[in-house]
Amino acid sequence: MSRRWWAFGAAGVTVAAGLGVRSWTGGDFAKYAGDALYTVLACAVVVMVAPRLRPAVAAGVALGFSWAVELLQIAGIPTVLQPLFGSTFNAPDLFWYVVGAALGWLLARARWRHSAPPGLCRAPH
Repeated sequence: MSRRWWAFGAAGVTVAAGLGVRSWTGGDFAKYAGDALYTVLACAVVVMVAPRLRPAVAAGVALGFSWAVELLQIAGIPTVLQPLFGSTFNAPDLFWYVVGAALGWLLARARWRHSAPPGLCRAPH
């Protein structure tokens, strides 16, 4: 299975996990798990768009995107985009995006190591 299709599947599982967390839990756990999963989803999208990126780069791009969205909330997100990007800046979210980027990196790294084409170096163990 190609990295792109694997990332597509990972994105679906991440969305399902996010919906499950919101449905079966609440409070701070649901909020911060959602923040982390948002960045995992962003990482999966990055891999779908650019499957040859190294996992650390894909996770870094996803983290940068998540932080940018959070910081843009200070200036104000247009109302039509608020359901997707939120509306209120919350500093602790920045930490949970790092957690999500780390999880996205681990998942992408595991897939990268097992899908390197013959003759290319695999990521170090």
